[in-house]
Amino acid sequence: MTDFRALMLRQHDDGMAVSFEQVPAVDLPDGDVLVRVTHSTLNYKDGMVLGGLGKLVRTYPHIPGVDFAGVVEHSTDPRWSAGQAVISTGWRVGEQRWGGYAELASVKADWLVALPDGMSAQQAMAIGTAGFTAMIAVMALEEHGLTPGGGDVLVTGAAGGLGSVAAAILAKLGYRVVGSSGRPETHDYLRGLGVAEILDRSVLAGAPKRPLESEVWAGVIDAVGGTTLATVLTQMRYRGSVAACGLAGGSELNTTVIPFLLRGVKLLGIDSVMYPLADRKVAWARLATDLPRGVLDGMTEVIGLEQLPEYGRRILAGQTRGRVVVEIGR
Repeated sequence: MTDFRALMLRQHDDGMAVSFEQVPAVDLPDGDVLVRVTHSTLNYKDGMVLGGLGKLVRTYPHIPGVDFAGVVEHSTDPRWSAGQAVISTGWRVGEQRWGGYAELASVKADWLVALPDGMSAQQAMAIGTAGFTAMIAVMALEEHGLTPGGGDVLVTGAAGGLGSVAAAILAKLGYRVVGSSGRPETHDYLRGLGVAEILDRSVLAGAPKRPLESEVWAGVIDAVGGTTLATVLTQMRYRGSVAACGLAGGSELNTTVIPFLLRGVKLLGIDSVMYPLADRKVAWARLATDLPRGVLDGMTEVIGLEQLPEYGRRILAGQTRGRVVVEIGR
């Protein structure tokens, strides 16, 4: 194996530095499958890693990138063979293990899924962890009784990566989607995803004044957390569910048990990192059918490795829209 190009994070006495390096392939971690990476993506978590936030990475030097798609170069596991197109999301890749911001990646065979028929590697990474999480959030709401026609479904942080995919899937499935956003310039974009009504995020950002408000939402996909999540819990319809997917607005949750006791509200925690392999295959099959490709392509921006530091800062500041794909050879 030869050297490969990668974005490398190195820790110094005065902080963390980002560099673009030729890395010896022998330095890759042990794994069952070696993948030639063609595309990766930028999730909120990637922005945190690039910014040295949240102590997500403990060992340096480090190659970040929690997602990647590419082609198998070599495999010691019989489930995978050279030339197969694969996707990797989760499993602490890009955090505890070198990730996808590189030309090569080495991972365990259990961490990969096959690229769905008819889906390109770029489209898979336009989905990425954010879109994959959106899909399993929709599936969780369905499992707990949400059906089209049952009432409005709220998506908070609707112009972000997770929110954009969630809104597009829900609209495709026939739900009436209300999107919450604090950026007026995204309204036309959100309507293009199928959002029927747009709610300014300030309406939900204040702490709730009462344990229960009027019943509004049949279901919620919340990528914000904090006071926004506390507020929507008070506005849920009887036996409605909230899928909690993110913490862009804060990790603390100050609420009461009243919505759960008097309305039977369900708060569903959504984790996509350690999601079981069998369920991953189901979710990717759903993404192949329930997410309109044209809508996905329209919400996607493609960048190169060198642009990642800038875009990492932008995603943390809420200045990105939709999904950002990283084309490794660009």
